[in-house]
Amino acid sequence: MNTFTQEEAGFVIRPVEHRDQRMASERHAMEISKPDLYQQAIDRLVTLLGEARRVELNEPNAMTLATCDRNRRPTARTVSVKDVSTDGLVFYTNELSVKGVQMAEISQACAVFFWRRLMEQVIVEGEIKVLDEPTLETYWQTRTRESQLVAWASEQSKSLRDRHTLRRRVHEAKIAFREEKVPRPPYWLGYCLVPSRIEFWKAGWHRLYERVSYKRTETGWTKELLNP
Repeated sequence: MNTFTQEEAGFVIRPVEHRDQRMASERHAMEISKPDLYQQAIDRLVTLLGEARRVELNEPNAMTLATCDRNRRPTARTVSVKDVSTDGLVFYTNELSVKGVQMAEISQACAVFFWRRLMEQVIVEGEIKVLDEPTLETYWQTRTRESQLVAWASEQSKSLRDRHTLRRRVHEAKIAFREEKVPRPPYWLGYCLVPSRIEFWKAGWHRLYERVSYKRTETGWTKELLNP
């Protein structure tokens, strides 16, 4: 998958004389069937992630991930996106956690990035896919040994009697794997949010915000402006 190094592509709408013609022209311009519209959206997200890193924001890769259970009750939490490309947005978690269980029940999710220093926001809606075993193993090996041990020790989202209990479990995992590499727990998975819609929001004076929406349709990706 690609890393955060790509640059944003431009977009121009040409005006025409009459109002009805102008509106029709704008709709056509926004829905123009370019094969690179999706790539353009991903490039813009990648560029924003790079800008967030350059201004030294804390946790620039943090995104709020919203999921819901089979009863349509939503929950949200912050996770760290590990990769962004046309394949989607990749993150890792425990499949037995609340979000893991909910994603297994309903595979649709929504992620939101907001960088206050940049005053920009990105909303990504789409379907959740589980990553394959080779990808999981490759990323697992990049994690520190300490974080690998915690993955074994933490029963994510379950009730915890006290912090001492968690530290004891970490110590027990350290002893269990003291003479070998820490294997990946079977419940520790990677997920990819495959976008069906990406919206960019940028601050403006007097609430004249800029909103641009990219959406996947049956005939391909479209692009349109939204009222603030």
